[in-house]
Amino acid sequence: MDAPYLDTDADQLCFSLDLDERPALAEHATTVGGLDVRLRLLGASHQVFVGPVRETVACLLGSVKGLPGTFTRQLPGWSYDFTADTRRLDPSSFSEAVAGIRREVAANPDSLCGIFPGSPDALTAVVVESADGPYGGGLFWRTWHTYPQHGQIVSTYTRLEAR
Repeated sequence: MDAPYLDTDADQLCFSLDLDERPALAEHATTVGGLDVRLRLLGASHQVFVGPVRETVACLLGSVKGLPGTFTRQLPGWSYDFTADTRRLDPSSFSEAVAGIRREVAANPDSLCGIFPGSPDALTAVVVESADGPYGGGLFWRTWHTYPQHGQIVSTYTRLEAR
């Protein structure tokens, strides 16, 4: 992607369910499990819009830094669950992990991946899939934000389930 890499460390990421659209560098609209989904890559990471959810994980000026390890919210007709994890890897393991992310994204048409200038291992990726839960349909999506200069991979997992 022809854009500066704005978030340069995992600790700069913030989380929100209350933001409107931010300027996107790339967007993919799709329908998964009967739900319209918009996957958006920002100069500062990602947004996923589906039903009542407007998930943003990004470097946001003026926001509290850091991602919650877990976050749950009950929305009208939906249950939203989010988890985030940051791993620090040695250079060889980091490149192998990024290659695995790329394979996973390439295998799923309901995905979006952006590679940032400076390193082929600097990427943000989102994959969304249908999920059948005990309460009926729903979705889950996974995201990855990689920081080759620090050997960090931030992984998030979100489940949106009808209740």
